[in-house]
Amino acid sequence: MRKIILMGAVECGKTTLCQRIHGEDIQYNKTQAVSFYPEMIDTPGEFILHRQFNHALTVTAADAQIIGLVQSVKEQEQVFSPGYGSIFPKEIIGIVTKTDLAQDQTEIDNIVNQLKTAGAQQIFLVSSYTGEGISELVEFLDKQE
Repeated sequence: MRKIILMGAVECGKTTLCQRIHGEDIQYNKTQAVSFYPEMIDTPGEFILHRQFNHALTVTAADAQIIGLVQSVKEQEQVFSPGYGSIFPKEIIGIVTKTDLAQDQTEIDNIVNQLKTAGAQQIFLVSSYTGEGISELVEFLDKQE
């Protein structure tokens, strides 16, 4: 599996996604520091929300092959600035989480558009609770370039 770094706001579902992919019990666990898995890097949401920590993401991303911009359908405001992904010389994907909580397709479409504007070349729609989209994401990460 290619190594991915997950970046996103607090409570967007990065840690839960890691738990789901690793077959762990899903339980809320606030990420206080960068967590390293063999094929994933889970980052605290504060690194995105407080731009003074952005340098920590750029340094930590050096260990990853793919940048995963993660945004929940419940975060309808712009999380990533337009072109944000261009600071990383790597493949950028967008991951829309908590799709099971979307009230309608418009909420999902809004997040998809924001992630594309931020630089995501491919988008994955996932729900860590229902399992929707998880196999497609894992299959993508398993592909060797």
